[in-house]
Amino acid sequence: MRPKHHQGHQNHERWLVSYADFITLLFAFFVVMFAASQSDRKKARQVSESVRQALEHGQMSAALAGVLHRGRPGPGEPGPSDAPESRSAHTPEPDAGPAAGESGAPARQDLAQSLAALNEKLAAEMNSGKMQIRLESRGLIISLREAAFFASGDDAVNPASYPILEKIAAVIKSLPNSIRLEGHTDSVPIHTPRFRSNWELSAARAIAMLELFSGRFGIPPVRLAVAGYAENAPADSNETEDGRAHNRRVDLVVLTSEAAAREPQPGPPLARTGTGMEQAAPMVGR
Repeated sequence: MRPKHHQGHQNHERWLVSYADFITLLFAFFVVMFAASQSDRKKARQVSESVRQALEHGQMSAALAGVLHRGRPGPGEPGPSDAPESRSAHTPEPDAGPAAGESGAPARQDLAQSLAALNEKLAAEMNSGKMQIRLESRGLIISLREAAFFASGDDAVNPASYPILEKIAAVIKSLPNSIRLEGHTDSVPIHTPRFRSNWELSAARAIAMLELFSGRFGIPPVRLAVAGYAENAPADSNETEDGRAHNRRVDLVVLTSEAAAREPQPGPPLARTGTGMEQAAPMVGR
């Protein structure tokens, strides 16, 4: 007599496996989109790292397993206590300490505080169009418009603007951040006995500001650098006079730690000798 085969128990919740996989992928997609939209890259990396650890250590899988196995398991199917994800979910998390990327938070906070201080001290100058201050991912940018600080086609800083620059120096002097002075012009060509091109004019104006902040206001030269962009990084359109006026500027950029890390780093100190300056060689022990 042929033995009867009993039909195994059918799990009517198998569709939840595919549904859970879809929800996990959808969640990961939105996390990536959120991280990409963040101007604070360290915070974005922190979010991405947290999600990666959650996926690897099994916390999310354990939660899904609890949903899938909330009923009685079928024959041969592991229960919640047998699932590898459940076991890893109960593994104690190591003490992570300060989250990755939080080391840059104080510097970012200092720049935000500096922005607030400058907005308060220089409200009249900004309202009159002499300057503009904004906080971007690469740092705090103070745009000094040509009309208030330079004569047309000249690199000499107007002495009447010294009180404005002194207020700026008083705020940024207490910060440890590196500073770049970037010269910009409009697209109108220049050719004078002193300046043969907008490249020379933009660089000369950045150097003039550097010398003023270093010599008169006491900013350490090691924190300063200059760059000349001529007309190649406009802040406004060059098709109108107002736009060209906005483009003629020197940007004082207080760099974030991330932006400063991409800059050339200072070399070893120079040692004075009887014949001049020589680079000090590091001492190597035997």
